[in-house]
Amino acid sequence: MEALIIAGGEINIESLEKYWKENKEKNIIAVDKGLEALYQLSIVPNHVVGDFDSVSTEILEYYKKNPQIVFHNYNSEKDNTDTDIALELAISLRSSAITIVGALGKRMDHALANIHILKEALEEGIPCEILDEHNRIYLIKNKIKMKKNQTYGKYISLIPLTSTVEGITLTGFKYPLVDDSLAIGKSLGISNEMIEEEATIKIKKGILIIIESRD
Repeated sequence: MEALIIAGGEINIESLEKYWKENKEKNIIAVDKGLEALYQLSIVPNHVVGDFDSVSTEILEYYKKNPQIVFHNYNSEKDNTDTDIALELAISLRSSAITIVGALGKRMDHALANIHILKEALEEGIPCEILDEHNRIYLIKNKIKMKKNQTYGKYISLIPLTSTVEGITLTGFKYPLVDDSLAIGKSLGISNEMIEEEATIKIKKGILIIIESRD
């Protein structure tokens, strides 16, 4: 079963409600303050993780009354963030795919960390993405095919996660590449666009962050 992680960052409730109506068959893992977004939509999670230092006490107690929810309590002085713990849980549950909502927001340190932890799912061969109302973010390390009518927005950016990404070939894009490389510290891969109905990204070595964006 696919997993939906609701983290404690900024969440557009209308976007989450629309997503939930279209994707109800998912194992829901709430992360601390993420419970508050679920509460607004009357959604009951399967698991709740965190140190519970940011969620409303009233909402936390409301969900604790439900015996079907599994709570995973952690000390606030821990090595991993709550979202990282939730992702590890989703992987341990053998999720077929993982979507994370609420992973971005005002805290840029958390946002960057949440993009980096996607590597854990990539290494396990599990498709994993971060969604908000403007962006879909995921990692690749080999080849993907994209369809224009299924992308999240007009702009597609490629950013190296590893120090360099080698052997990049882009077809079907406004700005193609042929066996080229991207290195950390350069902005060459930002704001590309698909010009064909289908496009392909291939890489030979390294890991790319793919961001599909809309204004």
